[in-house]
Amino acid sequence: MHEPRDPGTGWDGSVGSPGSVTDGDAGVGYRGVTACQAVGISYRQLDYWARTALVVPSVRDASGSGTQRLYSFRDLVVLKVVKRLLDAGVSLQNIRKAIEALRSRGVEDLAGITLISDGTTVYECRSPEEVVDLLQGGQGVFGIAIGGAFKEIQGSLSHLPAEPAAAPVPEPAAEPVGDELAARRARRRAG
Repeated sequence: MHEPRDPGTGWDGSVGSPGSVTDGDAGVGYRGVTACQAVGISYRQLDYWARTALVVPSVRDASGSGTQRLYSFRDLVVLKVVKRLLDAGVSLQNIRKAIEALRSRGVEDLAGITLISDGTTVYECRSPEEVVDLLQGGQGVFGIAIGGAFKEIQGSLSHLPAEPAAAPVPEPAAEPVGDELAARRARRRAG
């Protein structure tokens, strides 16, 4: 990941406010199927990206057979950026560098960033002047306004289900199974 001009806006993770107010409802997560629908990717892609640590769900990762990954709103924005970069032909290696830096940022920070790429290098731009500086080089580039991805994900999630981030606590059984079986056996013997 490269920065166009200002070293203070680099992808080193030193700037960012994880947990900011606009990170969405911290008590809500989105299952893999919902994440796929919101972002426009296959479940196979999502699973691969999670297993290879490209985008790991921050609410709850899978912890064995039968457990569900839960993605935060911020995770979905990052997934959307990954998809757009792949669609534009950026290598997975360069995408990994960009995503590594995005992980430490809050949604407010992400929403103010435009990623510009020439297909090999990805640059972070926080102002129109930085975008113009890159375009003056005369090379063909494309841009991804993360704020646009943010709005797209919000729109997609408006009709998709969310679930509580905390795992539901099972209610204790009214009567232990052993006692019920013992009672049945006693009734059979007696009667």
